[in-house]
Amino acid sequence: MDTNILSELLKKRPNPHLIERLRSREPESLCTSCICVMELRFGAALRNDTDVFWEKIAEEILSKVTILPLESHEAVTAGSLLASFQKAGQMVGMEDILIASTALHHSCIMVTGNIRHFSKVKALRVENWLEPV
Repeated sequence: MDTNILSELLKKRPNPHLIERLRSREPESLCTSCICVMELRFGAALRNDTDVFWEKIAEEILSKVTILPLESHEAVTAGSLLASFQKAGQMVGMEDILIASTALHHSCIMVTGNIRHFSKVKALRVENWLEPV
């Protein structure tokens, strides 16, 4: 799951389509990249209530998903993807490439509200759980 999906869960009224999709999955099948953890921490660290908000993120979200590491396999894939996009004149954010590489390596579906960001990675299966099934 991408950062925007995880952060949606922090809202007072999370997207009902997302909640429905999450309930239909086995909890152990839900995962995210350590890069998403970094992005969540960055957002929390910018807030005045950093510690309280981070504790909420850790308890309500991160404790309920598997956090996939970034290892050399993912880094090599990310480097290849970045090079191919640059050769094609396309700009893709470093974080998105690392998240996509992690999903590819672990054969995960990339769940995101930013289909456009990840659909450029042709081998990656991408779904938007913020929309109706």
